Amino acid sequence: MNEHQQLTIGLFGFGVVGEGLYKVLNQTPSLNATIKKVCIKNSQKKRDAPKSLFTTDKNELLDDAEINVIVEVINESEAAFEIVGTALKNKKAVVSASKKMIADHLQEILQLQKETEMPFLYEAAAGASIPIIRNLEEYYDNDLLHSMRAIANGSTNFILTKMFEENLDYGQALLLAKQLGFAETDPTLDTDGHDAKNKWSFLLTHAYGIISDEFVFTGIQNINQADAITAKEKGFEIKLVAQAKKLSDGKVAAFVLPQLVKHDDPLSFVKNEYNGVVIESAFADKQFFYGKGAGSFPTASAILSDLSALRYQYKYEYKKLYHHTPHELTNDFCVSVFVSFNEHDDVPKGDFIMIGEWHAGEKRKYLIGILPFAELLQNDSWKDNGVSLILMPDGIIERKEITKMKMTAIDEMQMMAL
Repeated sequence: MNEHQQLTIGLFGFGVVGEGLYKVLNQTPSLNATIKKVCIKNSQKKRDAPKSLFTTDKNELLDDAEINVIVEVINESEAAFEIVGTALKNKKAVVSASKKMIADHLQEILQLQKETEMPFLYEAAAGASIPIIRNLEEYYDNDLLHSMRAIANGSTNFILTKMFEENLDYGQALLLAKQLGFAETDPTLDTDGHDAKNKWSFLLTHAYGIISDEFVFTGIQNINQADAITAKEKGFEIKLVAQAKKLSDGKVAAFVLPQLVKHDDPLSFVKNEYNGVVIESAFADKQFFYGKGAGSFPTASAILSDLSALRYQYKYEYKKLYHHTPHELTNDFCVSVFVSFNEHDDVPKGDFIMIGEWHAGEKRKYLIGILPFAELLQNDSWKDNGVSLILMPDGIIERKEITKMKMTAIDEMQMMAL
């Protein structure tokens, strides 16, 4: 493709995002891009576009030689992958917003891109309006990228904002999110952390060259109003944070967990359905990306950006994977956590290296302590019986730091004994 070439688009899906893209393209004639055909499942549904635009036959798009770009914005992972694979093999560029499909099939998609040499872009799949993937690809060398932290799911952030700022309980906040269209009829993909995990799995590839979805994750399903009240009393907010941090041995700690966030943390400014990403690198220090993480036009804007990039032959180079030595994930570190629970037996206290604070309220109890991170992998007790595990600020602790902390505690005890 060149900058003067017409982009003739075959669009799969005409829901919130697909219709948003249709409207945006009609307002952007300078892009020289038009939708020739839209493939949908239900031909009887009324849509705000000419009926002749629609078909239920995917091959009308995939086999049309005039269509040189496929845009895929459907919700079904396997169907989306079949569309992407066929389009690439048919020498069509592809733009996608399907994070689950990309997370489920990243290895296969990478191989298809090698074989076909066709571009596959998906900025809209992670953070919607936030241009995070291209920045990771083009700006940050992985040897200089210290850490990356993100609020990557707008639904959970909306719920937590309402719990914290309006004192709603979890059920009330979830119901409001559904009513406003920020949560699906079955919201567990968002609330249990699956959506954030899917996005994080391929953002790790662009940041550190890591291809894996084998990392600890959970959502906000066990966060309750008592947790929000305690967090507020301690001067924190609760956010669902996806994070990755390069440790002193060069390996990367990565997970998705609720976290207590300080008021001066940039992520504390991310409210309601917005997303935010904080990147820390060797020389640029901290940089903060902020924007709407969902919705018709924000997602369409990211797709529009990818379409524009296709005019300049842009492809992801996966520099951290192919041109650097990819980093490795590690679970050999510790985490400082706030854990709330109903009964003493709900939490295996023997797993903790240290417990620094204990509060035994009549209804809800909590402790603050340090856990080997591997314990979170080995059992799910921290997710059961309504147990709420929330990472403390600066919650990643390396093993050598634990030794120092123990020595300091011994010294303090000895001083007290004198």
